[in-house]
Amino acid sequence: MNDNNGSQPAGPPPAPKSQEGRQQAPKSQEAGPQVPKGQEALRAPAPPAPSGGPDPGGEAARIAAVAPFRSPEEESGEQTAWSLKAWRAAAPVLEKILEHPFINGLLDGTLPRERFLFYIGQDALYLADYGRLLAAASLKAENDKDAAFLCESALAAVQVEGALHESYLKGEKRAATPTPANLLYTSYLYRHLSRSPFSTIMASLLPCFWIYQSVGRHMLALAGNASHNPYRDWISTYGGEEFGRSVEKAVRICDRLAAGETPKGREGMLDAFMTASRMEWMFWDSAWKMEPWPV
Repeated sequence: MNDNNGSQPAGPPPAPKSQEGRQQAPKSQEAGPQVPKGQEALRAPAPPAPSGGPDPGGEAARIAAVAPFRSPEEESGEQTAWSLKAWRAAAPVLEKILEHPFINGLLDGTLPRERFLFYIGQDALYLADYGRLLAAASLKAENDKDAAFLCESALAAVQVEGALHESYLKGEKRAATPTPANLLYTSYLYRHLSRSPFSTIMASLLPCFWIYQSVGRHMLALAGNASHNPYRDWISTYGGEEFGRSVEKAVRICDRLAAGETPKGREGMLDAFMTASRMEWMFWDSAWKMEPWPV
């Protein structure tokens, strides 16, 4: 990986964030993390789109990835859901993520193992904080259903973090320090937790759910079950429908909260969503570069 000494792994959640992928030895694989039943990985992607074979240009996967959930209001044409506006605004960021060499390396199996492990280790650190953030946010929820959803998601994050350590990082040096990008991301979320209304807190937490689901859907649609890919077990681990339902719940909560907000409040939600979305890209990029602290 490369926290302060440049030699430690960081990885994906449910993976959120398997196996060891070896660039030179694609036959070497490990089983994915065992997440307790009913608590699928917090970042597990949605199921792949119906197949008829991989789309050579990847356009079908990209369209599926950026298609947001639509609220009843949006479906009826009565109003434009906040989530639709947010997703359209974040589409360029998602496109940059889908084009990132880290994602492409996972797709074609050429990602160096040390970078994959770096990502795994950093993601374990991230999920530990994300679980605490979700649990703390539940205390600010405006109804019991939202609080219960956040508590369940916090539990899933903690369980996934444990699964990462047991399955992916066994025998490996653990990340002791978050990278600058990792720390920036979690600090930004904690900032909203301490000073923002519940609606903005939820908007800042949403990209971790929604963008990762879209990235997972993209990878599953294009990579499928390619036997030659040393990361195929990792990729296929994240196709749980349970996580897809969790993502939809998070989106619906944000839409409902936005509907009760002032224009300024909705703008604040959008700003938080966009900033956190950009930090999702930074997290992938940090793993690709095995980002060290500069001093």
